[in-house]
Amino acid sequence: MMIEHIVLVKFKEASEGQLNEIVERLANLKDIPGVIAAQAGISMKRDHYDIGLTVRFEDEESLKNYGPHPIHQGVVAYLTEVGVKDLKVVDFEI
Repeated sequence: MMIEHIVLVKFKEASEGQLNEIVERLANLKDIPGVIAAQAGISMKRDHYDIGLTVRFEDEESLKNYGPHPIHQGVVAYLTEVGVKDLKVVDFEI
């Protein structure tokens, strides 16, 4: 059973340049083993969240391996550096 992983991120304060950099870095998540697809973008209506991300995994084991993977950890470090205000995650089987 495949897993869909959805993430919404709101930043304390982020420039357009930083948001574009985040989207570029999130695109690299597709290179993690077990990731079928990864898509990210800047929200069209930024009053709630700034960035949306969807990642599709082959299975639950792939999702478990994703968290500690160096590419993912690099993205998390950059998000922390920019200053995350709020983050929502939902995972479900598809």
